[in-house]
Amino acid sequence: MTRDAAVFTAGPPVVKAALGEEVTAGGLGGPDVAVASGLVHDVADDDRSALDLVRTWLSFFPSSAWSYPPRREGIDTDLRPVDDLVDLIPRQSNRVYDVRLVVERLVDDGRFVEVQPGFGASIICGLAHLGGESVAVVANQPAVRAGAIDVAAADKAAHFIQVADSFHLPLVFLTDNPGVLAGTASERAGILRAGARMFAAQTQARTIKVQATLRKAYGFGSLAMSMVSFDGQTISVALPGVTLGAMGARGAGDAVRADDDTAEAIANAEATAVYRSASRLGFDEVVAPGELRDVLLDAVRRGLSRRQQAPEPTARTAIAP
Repeated sequence: MTRDAAVFTAGPPVVKAALGEEVTAGGLGGPDVAVASGLVHDVADDDRSALDLVRTWLSFFPSSAWSYPPRREGIDTDLRPVDDLVDLIPRQSNRVYDVRLVVERLVDDGRFVEVQPGFGASIICGLAHLGGESVAVVANQPAVRAGAIDVAAADKAAHFIQVADSFHLPLVFLTDNPGVLAGTASERAGILRAGARMFAAQTQARTIKVQATLRKAYGFGSLAMSMVSFDGQTISVALPGVTLGAMGARGAGDAVRADDDTAEAIANAEATAVYRSASRLGFDEVVAPGELRDVLLDAVRRGLSRRQQAPEPTARTAIAP
C-alpha cells in the first residue's frame, strides 16, 4: 500500500456511530496499522513505487502455478566460497547478529528482497536467486528476540511458505533460534497454534526444501524451521559447533537442579549434539561455513534435476491449526 492509503472493515463514520470511537482513516487503517497487523506486505511512497515493488516480487515467480519459476542468468550464478561467513555468525550463542548479512552473502549478487519486513521480525522471509534459480528464504533473525519464534513471525512464515510452495519456488531454511517464544503473553497470544500452523505449512510443502542450521536450534523452534529428519528435504546440513536440544544446557540443568558434574555432562552433550545427530542421519552433513553457499546451491540444482512431473497447482486438503 502507499503511505497515504488506508484499508479497514468500516470507515471512521461507521466506527463512530457503532462504537462511539472517533478516529481518522489513517489511525484506523493507515500504513502503521496495516503493517503492524500483517495485513499488507510493504509500504511504498507513491503509486509508481508500489507498482515497481510488485514487479520486483513477480519477477521471481512463474506466470502461473502451471509453470516453474524462470531462471535468471547472471555473473554470480556459479559456485563460490563465502569465507567471511565465519566472521558474520558469532560463535557465542548469546550474541546477536543480523541474519540478512548472511543471506546476502549466500545468494546471487547479494540481492535479497525481503517480504513483510515490518511484521514478525524475528523471522525474515524473502526472495532471491541461488545459482540463477528463484528461491524463497526463511531465516531466523537473532537480532530480534534472539530469533525466538513469536506468533507474528510464525504466521508470516506459514503464509510465505504456502505461497512459495504454491508456485514451486525452492525453500531455503536458515535455522538459528532458541525455540518458540515462551511466557504468559506469548501463550495468551496463541503461540502453540501459530507455531503448529508454521510447522504444518513446511511439512506439507512439496516443493524443494533445503535446510541449514547456523548456530543453535532448540525445541519446537527447530521443527518449525524444517529441521525434521526424513521430511523430504533435498538436504539438511549444519555448521560445526551448532548446539541442539530440547532446551539450552543451562535451562535444562536448572530445571532438574543438576549438580556440577551433571551440569557439565549436559553442557558437553549439547556441544557435541550436532556430530551425534549427523552420525545418526539427523543431518546429511556438517559443513564448513565457507562451503555453505556451494552446498545449498548444489542441493537446489539436484532437487530441480529430480523433477519428473509437469508443474500444476498444489492441492491442499489439510486443516490448518
